[in-house]
Amino acid sequence: MARDIQDVVVIGGGPAGLAAALYAARGGLSTLVLEPGLAGGQVANVHRVENYPGFPDGVDGAELAARLEQGALRQGAGWLPVPATGVRLEGRVKTIFTADEEIQALAVIVATGAGPRKLGVPGEDRLRGRGVSYCATCDGAFFRDRELVVVGGGNAAVEEALFLTRFARKVSIVHRRDRLRAAEVARRRAEENPRLAWHWNTVVTAIEGGDQVEAVNLLSAGKESRLEVDGVFIYVGADPVTGFLGGQLALDRGGYVLAGEDTTTSLRGVFAAGDVRSKELRQIVTAVADGAAAAIAAEKYLVGEGG
Repeated sequence: MARDIQDVVVIGGGPAGLAAALYAARGGLSTLVLEPGLAGGQVANVHRVENYPGFPDGVDGAELAARLEQGALRQGAGWLPVPATGVRLEGRVKTIFTADEEIQALAVIVATGAGPRKLGVPGEDRLRGRGVSYCATCDGAFFRDRELVVVGGGNAAVEEALFLTRFARKVSIVHRRDRLRAAEVARRRAEENPRLAWHWNTVVTAIEGGDQVEAVNLLSAGKESRLEVDGVFIYVGADPVTGFLGGQLALDRGGYVLAGEDTTTSLRGVFAAGDVRSKELRQIVTAVADGAAAAIAAEKYLVGEGG
């Protein structure tokens, strides 16, 4: 049976998408969320969120993700656990393609976020899932009493390195700069943790191993070295998930969707919220704010269009 035309389809079930779904459904709009992974997106894999309002002692990422999901579903939003494989966004009725069906909507909110950026070094792809990981919360428990490397110096790298010290014998942080970019509270906790070691002004040039990770090759001040480890966790930024758009929306040079604070994009009836949007600050709280703004903008658009 063909699915009814939705008022709003939200592509992506992270904080932005879930907030958009909550506001849209609560506003009486028929709302469907497409998300192939965990509700909450990358938040669900974060060990501890320390800076989300309303949780003065911090909150487990999976718990926060679950609460966001529950809020959207309780308001009546639908959930479809599949990815959007393509879209047709021109015209009054939009079409979102999945592997099994075509879904039509009068308004679309793109909230697909950004995925982990790769190092792009030899061995990374071949050893992914064999010691190369982008999620400490997912894989950390497999490395009990092992030696690990975390690549990066931002909040995610430091927080996840601290989480890994629960399991690993030693965690080495490799950072291309001479100081961390993480927030002060995370830096202080990291500096006080005896299981963390530091490699400043250093980059990973290759990941070695047969069936499993065995070592990383490092380069610092023109000198090469080899560090034997059992796992490599990579946190060097993220790339926006926009390939499925097929060039139909205007993007910035980094591939993020160009949209103002009102979340409107280059096409009428299409809105962008959260980390996929071109903006300065990407945090959970700004993603949630984007989602609310996108839902309100979509509702105003539909009223204006007679939807």
